[in-house]
Amino acid sequence: MAAKKVTKQFKIMAPGGKATPAPPIGPVLGANGVNPGQFITKFNDATRALNGRVVGCVITVYSDRSFDFEIKSSPTSVLIAAAVKIEKGSGRPNTEKVGKISKAQVKAIAQEKLKDLNTSNIDAAMRVVAGTARSMGVTVEG
Repeated sequence: MAAKKVTKQFKIMAPGGKATPAPPIGPVLGANGVNPGQFITKFNDATRALNGRVVGCVITVYSDRSFDFEIKSSPTSVLIAAAVKIEKGSGRPNTEKVGKISKAQVKAIAQEKLKDLNTSNIDAAMRVVAGTARSMGVTVEG
């Protein structure tokens, strides 16, 4: 059997288990040749446990209009906001602080993100997470 020809690959961010074919997701899927209804059903089944937490998804579309998708971890900023229990980061992170995060929380987030980061070293991953926290106006303690 010949391998399917990849026609397109694109990324989207969607709430795990709660995606709908309404904008902004539906039109992006349709424009890239993916049946929105089919994708939403498969995506929601695969991410039901995430209960609305935003996750990244890489979608590969083939020449016969079939598709595969790979679920990535949530963006670092979403994980930090959940850990600190804030709605969003600071508009002025260097002067207005919105919360504090411990080293243990930073390490937990780094371990969750490790497979999607460009490092395999947990210390480097922790520095990446701490940098994102600082840019959001969250103070890293410890």
